[in-house]
Amino acid sequence: QVQLVESGGGWVQAGGSLRLSCAASGRTFSTYAMGWFRQAPGKERELVAAIGRSTLSTYYKDSVKGRFTISRDNVKNTVYLQMNSLKLEDTAVYYCAAKWWVLSTTLSEYEYWGQGTQVTVSS
Repeated sequence: QVQLVESGGGWVQAGGSLRLSCAASGRTFSTYAMGWFRQAPGKERELVAAIGRSTLSTYYKDSVKGRFTISRDNVKNTVYLQMNSLKLEDTAVYYCAAKWWVLSTTLSEYEYWGQGTQVTVSS
């Protein structure tokens, strides 16, 4: 069992930055690939970024490449999402999720989810 708690969301003006954190419980954090998803009102939940068990494997949605950076600290059991140059279309609830062992871009393969944190970008 893995429990995930996100933090760091909030309101920011377009062009600004936010850093999301996701703290995981348990001793097996390093055996899970981690993903950051987001869901805007009326839209499906989508994968924004993912990271493998180490930091060698990462994935980014095309629209966030060069602006968002996913990282993890296996000692602190935490995964981060640094979001720079935020745009209005980045407004959504952001969720972190865990999938055992192998990184995946498929939402249904993620086994554990946090409660989400709201990110609102305004002009």
